[in-house]
Amino acid sequence: MRLRHCAAALGLLGLLCVPAHAEDARGTGRDLGRETLARHDGWAAAEGGTTGGAAADVAHVFTVTDRAGLVRALDGGSDTPKIIKIAGTIDANTDDSGRRLDCADYATGGYSLKKYLAAYDPRTWGAAKPAGPQEEARRASAARQAERVVLPVGSHTTIVGLGDDAVLKGASLQIKNADNVIVRNLELRDAYDCFPVWQPNTGGLGDWKAAYDTLWLNNAGHVWIDHVTASDKGRPDEKEPTYYARNYLRHDGLLDITNGSDLVTVSWSRFADHDKAMLIGNSDSAAGDRGRLRVTLHHNEFTSVVQRAPRVRFGQVHLYNNRYVVPEDAHDYRYSIGVSTESRIHAENNAFTTPAHVEAADLVKSWNGTALHASGTLFNGYPVDLTAIYNAYNSGSERDLGTDVGWSPALHGRIDSAAAADRAVARGAGAGRIR
Repeated sequence: MRLRHCAAALGLLGLLCVPAHAEDARGTGRDLGRETLARHDGWAAAEGGTTGGAAADVAHVFTVTDRAGLVRALDGGSDTPKIIKIAGTIDANTDDSGRRLDCADYATGGYSLKKYLAAYDPRTWGAAKPAGPQEEARRASAARQAERVVLPVGSHTTIVGLGDDAVLKGASLQIKNADNVIVRNLELRDAYDCFPVWQPNTGGLGDWKAAYDTLWLNNAGHVWIDHVTASDKGRPDEKEPTYYARNYLRHDGLLDITNGSDLVTVSWSRFADHDKAMLIGNSDSAAGDRGRLRVTLHHNEFTSVVQRAPRVRFGQVHLYNNRYVVPEDAHDYRYSIGVSTESRIHAENNAFTTPAHVEAADLVKSWNGTALHASGTLFNGYPVDLTAIYNAYNSGSERDLGTDVGWSPALHGRIDSAAAADRAVARGAGAGRIR
């Protein structure tokens, strides 16, 4: 049997030689690692397009089966062109020998949640930020976990899952100060923070803040995310206890696109079972984001997501042919499309399915937004005008939204009706479903 080159021949732990046919997408004969973004497929196709690691030489094509092998293949986030193929399930919370690590393994400096809660109870500590021995111990413990779970991705990199069951668990993939990256056919699961920080609020209740986005684009350019499934699977925040009258959140975003990131396409992916799914632009004061944060989201499914699907600041975002599902038992749903400072969202032919207690007026929320272009929307099978409905039900706490966002998308594939897209996305979005 002919074997493709792999670094196992170099004796690197966690890298595996596999039969050539095992690299194909569901038996199609395709090598996903060499595939590049199609012309006109969203913003990531602009200004030279997105090719990821397609130009990698044979010495930089790896198949990895554990965290140690993945870390070696990522090479500290180097810019060397590389293709990394993930086989099976990789757990980031493991040591170099593959032993599973839990929160107790990371705790240091005398940290304990019980002592932390006693030290910073707002009834006695007040509204100041936590400081002192327990906060120092929390930070040291968090740093130990970050050493294991934060995985930097450099420029000219393609990461793909093999077959239909590739999983990266517990990791925070971070594309930071990098350009030309592809992530495809991979389930990203449960970026669980062992040591959330308490953030007081002088105006009322504070909140718990988790550290890790499942996938974070930070000053990243030309990025294509395709057929990815991202969720809190196995440990949903809704099952976590309440401390200081606030849910003890263990997860941050599923996909955050911030700090001047630009030219991004997110396609045929599934975001599920999570609170704050996707943030595009992280601050109202980040004026340097003007002219950047150009993102296309198409043929994605947002199911059992509480909010941020997405929430946008500054960016020119094309949102088309996406599927939104709010389950019958959802009682914490807040909104789907967040219109924030200087955002310019062009939404076309998206479909929403919700239970009776979620109305069309709940789908949009605005913070300092000025405009939303929304056309071809289906709400529980009926056409609706999202902008008009938002304005009709706006309580007056925010200004009404206009419909002119100042641009029209030019880079996109065929835009189907919302009904046709709803059916296609239900069948085809997420990891393991590339055809």
